[in-house]
Amino acid sequence: MHLGEGPTYDATTDTAWWFDILGKELYQHTVASGETIRHSLPMMASVLARVDAERQILATESGIFLRDVASGALELLTVLEADRPGNRSNDGRVHQSGALWVGTMGKTAADGAGAIYHVAGKTVTRLFDAISIPNSICFSPDGTLGYYVDTRVNVMMKVALDPSTGLPVGTPTAHIDGRGQPGGIDGSVCDADGGIWNARWGVGAVDHYDSAGQHMARYKVPAAQTTCPAFIGHNLNRLLITSATEGLDDAGLAADPQGGQTFVLDVSVKGRPEPSFRL
Repeated sequence: MHLGEGPTYDATTDTAWWFDILGKELYQHTVASGETIRHSLPMMASVLARVDAERQILATESGIFLRDVASGALELLTVLEADRPGNRSNDGRVHQSGALWVGTMGKTAADGAGAIYHVAGKTVTRLFDAISIPNSICFSPDGTLGYYVDTRVNVMMKVALDPSTGLPVGTPTAHIDGRGQPGGIDGSVCDADGGIWNARWGVGAVDHYDSAGQHMARYKVPAAQTTCPAFIGHNLNRLLITSATEGLDDAGLAADPQGGQTFVLDVSVKGRPEPSFRL
């Protein structure tokens, strides 16, 4: 897998989903049986969320699409960045209100080319601009706090939210400062207690922080470029973690033989079900 990203779990079907963004593939994994199905996509995509039993949404390089679960057919719901054709989607997650936060970035990772958006139905609001590599989008269990990072800056931000809409009601402030430390703050997910679980790109690890941003533990993963975690399983006490081989030359690939694989880690806390997107 070139760039594993966007893992999520649909508790109603016991199914985990994730992407290979650069490979234009969507993976469907039934947790109980262990069966994995790979779906080819016509475009790069990075975020999936349940709408209802028949439909999902995908955030893609061409906008937000509705996906028919049974057939895989795609229908455009709304465009994200008609004025930025050189961009693609990256990290994202659905807020408890049913609105989607999704980040975009340049396909060549140009400085400041991307942004983070709030998508409510077909209404798109740009929240934060001049983002190079948007990641770590996640929300406190009560929906009153949102988190995000520009991995190039490497400082995770937090911002107060209206829990009924998922829109910011305050000014972002620094929550976790990753500058001067190995690797980059990549994708994150919040647990049921408000703790943050972050995939640390470049060091092959998932870091656990409490709700105050204090580092609690590091869990090693046998792939250097870990990208994003998601809680899976009926008890929501396992982490599925994606990884990538993007940018590795032959020597890098040889040194990281499990790079690009997807891993499962048992943890001592419980996640929470991912909300459905509200049309």
